[in-house]
Amino acid sequence: MLNIGVLNEGIVIDHIQAGGAMKIYEYLNLEKLDCSVAIIKNARSNKMGKKDIIKIEGPFDIDLNVLGVLDHKITINIIKNNEIVEKKDLSLPERVTNIIRCKNPRCITSVEQELPHTFKLTDRENRIYRCIYCESKFRGK
Repeated sequence: MLNIGVLNEGIVIDHIQAGGAMKIYEYLNLEKLDCSVAIIKNARSNKMGKKDIIKIEGPFDIDLNVLGVLDHKITINIIKNNEIVEKKDLSLPERVTNIIRCKNPRCITSVEQELPHTFKLTDRENRIYRCIYCESKFRGK
């Protein structure tokens, strides 16, 4: 079994759909962090079969909305003094701004670059968001 060091303080992003860790790494801009980040891909999971895990060392302010849009089954474990002090389950946010981008070339956000990309949740069950300007659809996993 692969053994990645224990975190004294940090965040563990767990139950990521297998293959999804790199997308989350990019969305959270983890490459800009000056601390240890471990990505574990295809870890065995009783619940999911296989899963990805990201471990981030040190204090880190995480935007949970991003993760809820990408994959609502993710769990967040906050670690302090080698112990999980808080577990967070994600839910789908009603509105998200500048997390997902509108892909419609005719949308006003394509022309007016400074406009925020804002999406509203229109179908919770199917994880569908729509651009508030042009109604283009974005579907989370």
